Amino acid sequence: MENQTNLPEQRHFKLSELKRLGYDPYPRKFDYSHTLGQIRTTFDGRSASDLEEKKEVVRVCGRIMSMRPQGKAGFVDISDGNNRLQLYIRRDKVGPENFELFRLFDIGDIIGAEGPIFRTRTSELTVAAVCVHHLAKNLLPLPEKWHGLTDIETRLRRRYVDLIVNPDVRAVFVKRNRIIREIRNFLDERDYLEVETPVLQTVAGGALARPFQTHHNALDINLYLRIALELYLKRLIVGGIPRVYELSRIFRNEGISTHHNPEFTMLEFYQAYSDYKDLMELTQEMITRIAEKVTGSRQVKYRDHVLDFDNWQRMTMIEAIFRFWPDSVTKPEEKDLADVESLRALAKSVHAPFELSDGPGKLCASLFETVAEDRLIQPTIIYDYPAETSPLSKTKPDDPDTVERFELYIAGMEIANAYSELNDPAEQKARFEAQLAARDRGDEEAHAMDEDYIRALSYGMPPTAGEGIGIDRLTMVLTDSSSIRDVILFPLLRPEQ
Repeated sequence: MENQTNLPEQRHFKLSELKRLGYDPYPRKFDYSHTLGQIRTTFDGRSASDLEEKKEVVRVCGRIMSMRPQGKAGFVDISDGNNRLQLYIRRDKVGPENFELFRLFDIGDIIGAEGPIFRTRTSELTVAAVCVHHLAKNLLPLPEKWHGLTDIETRLRRRYVDLIVNPDVRAVFVKRNRIIREIRNFLDERDYLEVETPVLQTVAGGALARPFQTHHNALDINLYLRIALELYLKRLIVGGIPRVYELSRIFRNEGISTHHNPEFTMLEFYQAYSDYKDLMELTQEMITRIAEKVTGSRQVKYRDHVLDFDNWQRMTMIEAIFRFWPDSVTKPEEKDLADVESLRALAKSVHAPFELSDGPGKLCASLFETVAEDRLIQPTIIYDYPAETSPLSKTKPDDPDTVERFELYIAGMEIANAYSELNDPAEQKARFEAQLAARDRGDEEAHAMDEDYIRALSYGMPPTAGEGIGIDRLTMVLTDSSSIRDVILFPLLRPEQ
């Protein structure tokens, strides 16, 4: 008996043979006594003599990952995606008809087995099958080699196969789930209320990003997939919920890269009677705790680095520009960062992108992103951002061109964005109007006017601090993943040709 038939036609033939012999090729259920994980927990510590004496019978099921036929017997390894178990199938134990069913099995099939559990001479925990069951036929052979650069797109496109044959992939998503649970635990302990807000919105607000647009037929209105959770969550602060958060999908009609996917998961949380400095402390505590709980250490390996969550850094955006300014380019003076012409010259000198319509704030932000961002490897809080790039943030009392905002960077990636929320409705309306003017000049990411949000602020919003954390990038950091597509189960890809 071959241990695997590689042609789909051969597997379809075996499927027809199952039907000919009277087996349902896709039965409705299988009553198992233990999961494979429970088998391991219950029996891994038991000796061969103890198992032989008690002869405990189990019913187990899983996907065949390997087969080793030996004439009138054979070994089969089954998996549930997380655990493996060996089955020993002998013709004289299962009977001729049941052994004929065994001969129709292929690698990748899902099967069940019943029998006493024992240890082989090599001490391998094994079920001595007295009966086997066919549960689902795998009609497409599993790949023998499912790794390497040339298969990356195929792995992402067929994530279901990737999960079957690559245990490390499953481990990433188990950690991702743990990260999300730890975030919820952290915020719930501090009396935050988890809520859900609209995905379809009449105004795409809360961020500077291009939205996806759709149309509602019954109402005959255009709608947008949300680009942020912010404006609805702050409406809830106005409504008297002092601590609120949401963990949900965000959609931005932008480019795709190792750090960007058009659909991604965001945590946003808001805390009344607080400012951005309060959230700096909370963020450092939360991220450090999550790193330790998920990885078991505060020193976390990421690519060629060891990230030290016991050693956080803080600096202003301007300080970061000066600290990381390239040695090969003449370092600017502080006055140069306030003059548009000087900033344009500096941007050209370091190849920072900019538009002629950009003001000093946007130019400074572009300089920072070009010279500093990818060098912020250790956990670093960058604070005090230009008002021009932060239309929803409260300005610093001594500097109207700078807002009380910070971003968290780890491994050269922006992980979080937070600020003291602007709660003056007149100033917020003026900021939106400035954004509309920027849109008229061609800025497709400028913020739209949201009259209802202005109305909400007019009822009074207490001093509030808010933050957004990118769950996908945080997962990248804590699972040592180089691409955002490695931590999203089904990332967006071009359709197959």
